[in-house]
Amino acid sequence: MHKDLSISAARGRLTSLPEDFEKRPGAVTVTRKGKPVMAILPWELYESLMETIEIMGDPKLMEQLRAGIEDLRRGRVVPWERVKKELSL
Repeated sequence: MHKDLSISAARGRLTSLPEDFEKRPGAVTVTRKGKPVMAILPWELYESLMETIEIMGDPKLMEQLRAGIEDLRRGRVVPWERVKKELSL
């Protein structure tokens, strides 16, 4: 769900938004005088965004992520069965 609501409309819909998000996930843009001033979104989406921002803000993690993607691209992978055996899973 992505829709724009005025502040007064958002106030009136606040208690029903959790159920709306269950039916159609997304976010709501709250506007004042037609301009966006805030967003309302499900907690899970908020947590996901914050985790993504944290990862993207960490140069070391981003370097490791890029290296892993490059390994995948070049086929430098270890079969899952071998990993399970090495880790005694």
